[in-house]
Amino acid sequence: MSEAEDAILQFLQSNNEIADSQQFATSVGLQHAELENVIKSLHGFQLVVAQRKLGDGIFKIGSAQARKNGWIDIGKNGVVRKVEHVEDCVKDLLNRIKNKEVVSDGDIADLKKRKLIDKLTWKGYSLTRGPKYTIKRKKVVTDLTREILQRGDWKDLEFKEYNLNAGARPIEYGCDHPLLKVREQFQNIFLQMGFVEMPTNKFVESSFWNFDALFQPQQHPARDSHDTFFLRACSTTRQLPEYYVEKVKHVHESGGYGSKGYGYKWKREEANKNVLRTHTTAVSSRMLYLLAQEPFQPRKYYSIDRVFRNEAVDRTHLAEFHQIEGLICDRGLTLGDLKGVLRSFFARLGISKLRFKPAYNPYTEPSMEIFSYHEGLKKWVEIGNSGMFRPEMLLPMGLPDDVSVIAWGLSLERPTMILYGIDNIRDLFGHKVDMNLIEKNPICRLGMY
Repeated sequence: MSEAEDAILQFLQSNNEIADSQQFATSVGLQHAELENVIKSLHGFQLVVAQRKLGDGIFKIGSAQARKNGWIDIGKNGVVRKVEHVEDCVKDLLNRIKNKEVVSDGDIADLKKRKLIDKLTWKGYSLTRGPKYTIKRKKVVTDLTREILQRGDWKDLEFKEYNLNAGARPIEYGCDHPLLKVREQFQNIFLQMGFVEMPTNKFVESSFWNFDALFQPQQHPARDSHDTFFLRACSTTRQLPEYYVEKVKHVHESGGYGSKGYGYKWKREEANKNVLRTHTTAVSSRMLYLLAQEPFQPRKYYSIDRVFRNEAVDRTHLAEFHQIEGLICDRGLTLGDLKGVLRSFFARLGISKLRFKPAYNPYTEPSMEIFSYHEGLKKWVEIGNSGMFRPEMLLPMGLPDDVSVIAWGLSLERPTMILYGIDNIRDLFGHKVDMNLIEKNPICRLGMY
């Protein structure tokens, strides 16, 4: 037993505590550092008592570190002391870190693992005196105001120099959507060719005008809920032209005008159902019916507006999109007239290579798909659909027997995506559109399509 340890134990035999270790070391004639080592050594051997009082969890924390440092050994017979004096290396490491001395990465990792230190980033700055250094910062005036002129102190003020090379503040302005730009170009082409725009303000349409008036049977797959949005509120129409409805019913059930019809029981309740229009041809059917109620005059109509279909959304399809439609109503029109008008129309778009492929539509006969050779893709691509409206659609309206209607339609989104290099329709139309595209989209001409 050392002299310091003996002095401590002797004193504690008759006293409860040593209140001040510095004073006690002076009173017994010992160095405080020597006394401190003994105190730490005696504290280390309280591990066994701590295990009994606090349980295995706390004991394992201290004993594991003590065994690692070689202070004790724990065997079957309990804790065995292996050193006379314990050096507090942790405290030494913490002091070295505090004094900004070099410490090994291993010691730092160990201290961080024990949550005794935490790594913080310290930022410092260096300052140097500039050419316009002054002991007190002076605030320069940026604006010559009415108050300054009234006070008359403008002579003593220092004004900030104008920086004529500084960029101007961005001008806030409205921007056209790419779809609107391309729509306007299509609209100009129709107007140049003498067409009149049809009113397209009815997004909600009855099944009668959307399907039945177009001689589309009520059991047609396109009328199913999988392809069409039906309305719950205001689910049925309130008014239809009854005389015309009876004619449409008859031509569906029994035919007429050289047709056998479809031979099924036509249901009025199906025709009354309101839907979100699936095509702008519903607008065309209304316009042709109104035209038939007056002395006949040839007409050229067009429309560009939104339609809705219950389709799965992907890179090239949305549940709503825009349809472009043109039609000509006149006497004696033939398929040759349709092809000629299509060549003239698409030539104004910069498209000269056209091909036509026979197709089927419920309300046109004959029908043709329109293909164009795409110079960029180096292949033929479908760009539209066309045909001549069937007599079963036109004659019940009251149009003269010798009147024919040629029509065609195409998408607005597809040419816009090609012109602006957009490969996902959701980046062009809908809630995911990037506003930077709207503000900074370039000027594109349809001749590039």
